[in-house]
Amino acid sequence: MPRATRAAFRIGAAEVAVGTRATVDLPVSLMSDHTPVSMSVHVIHGRRDGPRVFVSAGIHGDEIIGVEIVRRLLRAPALRALSGTLVVVPIVNSFGFLNHSRYLPDRRDLNRSFPGSSGGSLAARLAHLFTSEVVARCDMGIDLHSAAVHRTNLPQMRVSPDATEAMALAQVFGAPVVLRSPIRDGSLRGAARDMGKSVLLYEAGEGLRFDETSVRAGVAGILRVLRHKGMVSAKGIAPAKAVPLLCAHSKWLRAPAGGLLRNYRAEGDLVHAGQVLAAVSDPFGAREREVLAPFDGIIVGRAVMPVVNEGDALFHLAAVASMKRAGDAIDDLATQLADDPIFDEDEII
Repeated sequence: MPRATRAAFRIGAAEVAVGTRATVDLPVSLMSDHTPVSMSVHVIHGRRDGPRVFVSAGIHGDEIIGVEIVRRLLRAPALRALSGTLVVVPIVNSFGFLNHSRYLPDRRDLNRSFPGSSGGSLAARLAHLFTSEVVARCDMGIDLHSAAVHRTNLPQMRVSPDATEAMALAQVFGAPVVLRSPIRDGSLRGAARDMGKSVLLYEAGEGLRFDETSVRAGVAGILRVLRHKGMVSAKGIAPAKAVPLLCAHSKWLRAPAGGLLRNYRAEGDLVHAGQVLAAVSDPFGAREREVLAPFDGIIVGRAVMPVVNEGDALFHLAAVASMKRAGDAIDDLATQLADDPIFDEDEII
């Protein structure tokens, strides 16, 4: 009996043949000056059967670090012999990306607009396009984010408490921290879950900035997941050196007063309960308020803007069960990022 032929991958009005890769432009809308706007999707359709995975970045237009992760990912030699199909969207929210803004022109947050609708707001229409053309055609996804402007995040995975498969894949990804994070209404994760599909959420770095550690952790993590799914060869893709820290809960510590912020601790630092993390002073230096850690934990996010108002979020502190184990894990993972052979500059620059 003749062997069945693997079909081309269809997306929008295009077909991507087996063993090829192509960029497909999916029309979104026209801007007010009649300039067409599209969502560009790069498809790598392997010769052999396998999972269909999407990688998305730029759902928030100012979160540009995911765009750089995608750029390096698409140059990875491991993808030359891909099994299955990889669907990559470097910039979902091109409106926000062009304007250096988190939001769409109507000030809507795209990640609160899923699954969207074909006849709704601009955000709803863009969410509907991504859901129907990308999410619906894939088995799972990896969504790349960063902190908002004037904040930065330690590389971390966000997983809902009941997502068993996503939790296992988050540990394969190998970011230093895995946070249990409930799914919010209107999010991509929520829409995918309702379709029976898992989405890994990677958070790292700062809005409108590149951060080499966060980029490297993202590229390495995606390749580890693809390796785990049997889509790429294991050659040159090392498993995570340490088990990521699983943090069941976290808390944002807020400014006790307005003024000038002096940070004494950074993302990735382990701190003990009662330790001073920062001080907020008035411009004259007459009054100063300290910010103390309420429990033992690891700083997974922080503000980088030194001018703060009372109530501003300053530190995102995640609780850890063992400070010694946490320290060992962070050291091991940091060493691996520096030594990993997949970061040969001739391959990624």
